[in-house]
Amino acid sequence: MYKLLFCLLTVSTIGFTQSEDIKKEPQKAFVGINSRLSYLMLDPNQNLRKELILLEERQAHPSKDKMLTIGTSILAIGDYQKSNVNSKFGYLMRHPTTSNQIGYEVSEAVLHSWHFSVMGQLNSWITTCVELLYNPEQSFGSGTITSIERNQIQLRKGFVLLGDLNKSPFYFSLGKMDGPFGQMGTVSPFTNSTTWHAFATLGYGAQLGFKTKNFNAAIMAVQGGSQFRALNSSVAGTNVPSRINNGIADVNYSFNFNDNNKLKIGGSYVLGCAYCHSFPVEHFGDCADSNPAYSVYGQYFIKDRLRIQGSYTKTVNVWPGTHNPIPPLDVFAAAKVSAMDLGAKYDFKLDKTEDIVYSISGEFSNFLAGDAGSDWEFQNQYILGFAGLVNESSRIFVEFFRTEGFVPLNFVSGGNMGPGETISDRSAKSHGIVIGAMVTF
Repeated sequence: MYKLLFCLLTVSTIGFTQSEDIKKEPQKAFVGINSRLSYLMLDPNQNLRKELILLEERQAHPSKDKMLTIGTSILAIGDYQKSNVNSKFGYLMRHPTTSNQIGYEVSEAVLHSWHFSVMGQLNSWITTCVELLYNPEQSFGSGTITSIERNQIQLRKGFVLLGDLNKSPFYFSLGKMDGPFGQMGTVSPFTNSTTWHAFATLGYGAQLGFKTKNFNAAIMAVQGGSQFRALNSSVAGTNVPSRINNGIADVNYSFNFNDNNKLKIGGSYVLGCAYCHSFPVEHFGDCADSNPAYSVYGQYFIKDRLRIQGSYTKTVNVWPGTHNPIPPLDVFAAAKVSAMDLGAKYDFKLDKTEDIVYSISGEFSNFLAGDAGSDWEFQNQYILGFAGLVNESSRIFVEFFRTEGFVPLNFVSGGNMGPGETISDRSAKSHGIVIGAMVTF
């Protein structure tokens, strides 16, 4: 797969014209920077349908063939948060491990993440995209945020996209990409919704889509096993990703009532999500059976200024590992997993001539993982944000947050502690503030 990506990028960079006359001058290639497009592609939480961003960009702004667009984005933050329970912070924008969160208070000033992208346009219907990511704050590596295991640069996404909406409504993408499951984008300037943390998908696969002005449908065949994010499916009872045995389907439609009001509704289904492990739960471990999930979502736009959105996502079957068979926790039955979010965002300018668009946003999202009354029953998140978007490519923001409940996926119902004990804690509450900037070129 990676050889294919690099070959396509090399072709788009060199760009020789095929001809029987080898003495002809090679066709020139173009290398450039498009900060607005790079911002849309590298933004980690607002609009995650990156294939559609590329397709719509080419449709609205047809560019020269053999074009290489390079972009980079740095996200730096300073934050303070406080919990009522020692070392149990429910805020998921920091990986919730005791090695990174000690005591009742945490404060830091860090480089949260760095992105680098290369987008190659071979012609009007062949595009490639590669994204590199450095994110010690949310890495699943061991140790603290200064440990080598957490300070790695990874190829976060890499895919080939075939399609030209000016000529055909069909498109096809192949590689490592976000799956078209649910509405995982948020209205908040920095914090991903709890729905994203619970169900957002990323994996190796092939996606086929059909898009018109108001309608979009997509299906994606996914390589199974224990995937990068939320696409676990059993491969002969193991977590070895050796078969294409998982899949996603999504469909959505937009109703344009007039020039000022638009409603989009949609639904998705995935054959295997993250919640299939038996007790004790070890994340990314093997599953005996896959657990499907579905999602319904909607967005309402008013005058391109106000956006109201919400979604509800739930597993089809119970998560076996949410039942602890050891007394006294055995009284809690296994439960289905669900997540929901509801948010609104209002954009405005203080001066029509300035290049800054301000926004105020608020969002509630939650994660329900356990039987009523269990310590792993819920985790709620409230976000209030204020941001300024400069030149359509850089965002400066401040957020206030509150969480209720502490439900890490690893050993969610116990199994790594004594009988009757679990790391989850329904009484845990935390609150804090985040200031930061995402600067993109």
